Amino acid sequence: MSRIAYVNGRYVPHASAAVHIEDRGYQFADGVYEVCEVKGGFIIDMRGHLNRLDRSLGELSILWPLHRSALERILAEVVRRNRIRNGLVYLQVTRGVARRDHVFPGPNVRPALVITATRSDPQVSDQMAATGIDVITVPENRWERVDIKTVGLLPNVLARQQAKDAGAQEAWFVDKDGIVLEGSATNAWIVTQDGAIVTRDAERGILRGITRTTLFEVAKKLGLKVVERGFTVDEALMAREAFVTSATKTAISVISINGSSIGNGHPGSVASALRGSFFDVAEKTPA
Repeated sequence: MSRIAYVNGRYVPHASAAVHIEDRGYQFADGVYEVCEVKGGFIIDMRGHLNRLDRSLGELSILWPLHRSALERILAEVVRRNRIRNGLVYLQVTRGVARRDHVFPGPNVRPALVITATRSDPQVSDQMAATGIDVITVPENRWERVDIKTVGLLPNVLARQQAKDAGAQEAWFVDKDGIVLEGSATNAWIVTQDGAIVTRDAERGILRGITRTTLFEVAKKLGLKVVERGFTVDEALMAREAFVTSATKTAISVISINGSSIGNGHPGSVASALRGSFFDVAEKTPA
């Protein structure tokens, strides 16, 4: 069957889905997005993702494109129409289509909404979790408001490409003080030698991951201690474990940083335990 996308009020064939050339997302990266995992026909943590969408829209003074309850129904409908059991659903809201001008368009310009869904094979992610991933570090070069989930991702794209060119699967941004911030598309974590799980606080400098937030609850359920603070690359290299989290990866162990092994060079037990219990805790909305 052909894929279906939702574009500004219409369900259309994915192959012919399009937005106007003067959409402000295309010309200015003037928009935000969210990605929800679909697992077994359920949309995972949809409420958390839409709460974050609400915050991102508010920070950029973009109106909701439609009522939240309607958006929830459309997300589920796009998943159903594409017959997605396992995969992801992506939504993007931009300020809309208007004559190119840096200032905001007038109130007659409506926000633009695009939703797509993609199928994935859970075994691919499971295999990645079984083997772990390699990470490189790159200097922080993004704008300061990375707490807003905007479509302006060029530094992230370049960092991920640099990782690929180095034979790694992810890149961690590191600030001028040597503190790890986050990955190009993930949150960064370590497990110290005394068993504490450490991840940077999300008040500034990183995106408050929805999977990250759910994993706090998972850790509590498992009796594991989580500390929100910065950690250096050197501390990560001396850690018992390191791992990354995201909506599309859940929790994946990092087995090396810049070519140096972490722990015993194999996926760690804490990351595996968090991954194994994640869907027992995460919110599941039927599509």
